[in-house]
Formats: sequence, structure tokens, C-alpha cells
Amino acid sequence: MGNDRADDVVLQAVDARLARRLGELRARQGWSLEDLAERSGVSRSALSRAERGETSPTAAQLNRLCNVYGRTMSQLLSEVESEPVTVVRAAEQPVWEDSASGFVRRSVSPPYPGLRGELVEGRLVAGADIAYDRPPVSGLEQHLWVLDGTLHFTAQDVEHHLAAGDCLRLRVWGPTRFRCPGPDDVRYALAVVLP
Repeated sequence: MGNDRADDVVLQAVDARLARRLGELRARQGWSLEDLAERSGVSRSALSRAERGETSPTAAQLNRLCNVYGRTMSQLLSEVESEPVTVVRAAEQPVWEDSASGFVRRSVSPPYPGLRGELVEGRLVAGADIAYDRPPVSGLEQHLWVLDGTLHFTAQDVEHHLAAGDCLRLRVWGPTRFRCPGPDDVRYALAVVLP
């Protein structure tokens, strides 16, 4: 996957552009940090640190912000990248990491003007447990295909136990939860289609 130092530089650049974009989106709405905190449920201090690039938001915080701004996570992350191209080389695919929760997200096929679908690779370390209180866009179509490991995915109060090769298809309306019970990490592909 390349050397760790180069990967760290790429992650830092993405985090810096994400910080700028989050500030731009809030300013465009004319909201104060307090307004955004109230709308998103993310603390004012966490928002301030994220916009200054001092910390990267967690996956759950970023999901809440996406909901407020009416974007999928991939749409938001693609906005911090340069102009999209037809072929997205592996080395150029945006990678975002929430090291606190053990989640790595690679935007394999980021959003593209005129297209409603995108493809994401997700990796969770054994024991990782991420809960989202709402989808970034209500009614979002998702196809979750486990490539390696085991994933327990909860939607609409039903937990699905998925093993390598299993695919779950659904529309997301409410809270979801991604849990890697271990003993191995899980890697999955997530196809996302806007309603």
C-alpha cells in the first residue's frame, strides 16, 4: 500500500482540505459554531478544532455534519479533492481515517457530476464499533459487500451477521451500526446510490 510516511502526508493534506471545506460550508449557511452545534449535535469545541484542522472529526461526527449539509460522506470528501477524472487510480483515491474508532475509508469511486452512485472501501479493526444516529441522506441506497472478515451491521433494529462474500442491500432511513466482532479485521465494499 506504499510507505507509511507518504500515507501520513496524504492523510494530513486531506484533513487540512476537509477543515477548510467544513468552515466554508458553515460560512455559506451563515451559521455560527453554536448554530451548527445545535443543528448537528456535535459540540462547539469539536467543530472549532475540526475547522482549524487541529483534529479530524470522528466518523460519527462527520456523518452528523453530512446530514446537516445534505451530503453523503463521499460527496463531502470528494469536495476536498481536485477535479474528478474518469479513471481513479488506487494511489489517488482519497483515504480518510478515524484512528480513534479503528475505521479507514477509501473513496474508490468518488461522487462525479451527473452520477448518483459511488463506491467505498471500508476497513474496521477487530473490536471496532461505529454507530451513526442517522444517514447522511435519508433513503440512501446501500449495497454492503463483505470482502474479508466478519461484520455485524444493524439497521432498523435488525442486526445482520455478514461473512466474507455476503452482500446486504437496503435503503437507510434511521440509525445504523457497523461492528467488527473479530478476531480478524473486516474489509468491505459499500456501493452508495443517492435517492
